[in-house]
Amino acid sequence: MNKPKKHVFVCSSSRINGQQRGFCEKKDSIRLIQNLMREVQEQDLSSEVIITNTGCLGICNQGPIVIIYPDAIWYGGVTPEDAAEIVNSHLLNDQIVSRLEI
Repeated sequence: MNKPKKHVFVCSSSRINGQQRGFCEKKDSIRLIQNLMREVQEQDLSSEVIITNTGCLGICNQGPIVIIYPDAIWYGGVTPEDAAEIVNSHLLNDQIVSRLEI
């Protein structure tokens, strides 16, 4: 893969031992990641966008957290159902999803 145009980080509350335990995982962040990956693939963005799960980002009360770089946009309270809007609005059309922005 070449350097992606966008890199999406999603908190999955993962720990060093590989287990997920925490706020974002309990709020369905794993399904959120799966939905984002599916939407990226369906929109044929796989060569331009990479999705990475992260450990705790430290603002659990606003999780699940999605960060998009190089735009430096942080989204909070993201649900699996928000994946299509994030991909279509932000990743395809560079339009920030303001209702989710932190």
